[in-house]
Amino acid sequence: MGHPSGAFKVNSQRPAGSVTYCNSGRVVLVSGGAGGIGRAICAAFARSGAAVVSCDVSQPDPEQRVPDVTYLQGNVACESDCASVVEQTIVRHGALDVLVNNAAIQPPSSYQPLDLLAAESWQRMLDVNLSGYTFLAKHAVRQMLEQVSGVIVNISSAQGHRTARQVPAYGPIKAANLMQARQWGVEYARRGVRVVSVSPGAINTPLVRASLDVQGGGEQLASRHPLGRIGDPQEVAAAVLWLCSAAASFVTATDLAVDGGLGAFGAFADPYPPSS
Repeated sequence: MGHPSGAFKVNSQRPAGSVTYCNSGRVVLVSGGAGGIGRAICAAFARSGAAVVSCDVSQPDPEQRVPDVTYLQGNVACESDCASVVEQTIVRHGALDVLVNNAAIQPPSSYQPLDLLAAESWQRMLDVNLSGYTFLAKHAVRQMLEQVSGVIVNISSAQGHRTARQVPAYGPIKAANLMQARQWGVEYARRGVRVVSVSPGAINTPLVRASLDVQGGGEQLASRHPLGRIGDPQEVAAAVLWLCSAAASFVTATDLAVDGGLGAFGAFADPYPPSS
């Protein structure tokens, strides 16, 4: 999926360069870590030596678990669950260095014009995608302020920057995730805590695959990206690792697009049908 004819292929005969990270001794909490982008972020941090905790509403099947990751069950829409997960992480590991706010939902049923959007869909997405980020950050930042160090990453979306028809909930909420990172980044800039956001384009995850039909299918969705393909979760994880490293120490209150050039391309949305 995601490689239409004519898509550019990287010359594998030339060296591409590589980057490695050492996160030994660091403690990382990732929401929505059981699958998709969250799972890739957990795996990348674990490979680099961090103590990683995943918070998700459901536990992954044994074969889907990432080695050396602690899996805690919790609903980010519930503040007491968020407080408990942060507390359990600190009790287990004695610190909290990185929070990745990643848990989010976009049910296919939410692809509706505003006048047809069910109130339950709106409220559920607001609870998980916006309040969940707030609650986890609220409790995590208290520990980071005590440490005078920490990084918070909000996983936003290309839909937080530009829009299309029939996405009246997800895009506006993802735009709020961008502003959360900016506001928190400014709030805590002089107290040792950096806050950033990452805006992926279409990434090959269960969330995206579940909505392919309403997005025109895999080939069409891939073609909207100048690189001609849908992204891989590991590509988002690589960006997160950089943002959380000392190499990004002068980066805060801003966003990094990991979108295959989608944000620069004027054809993000389907064209309107010809006028009758």
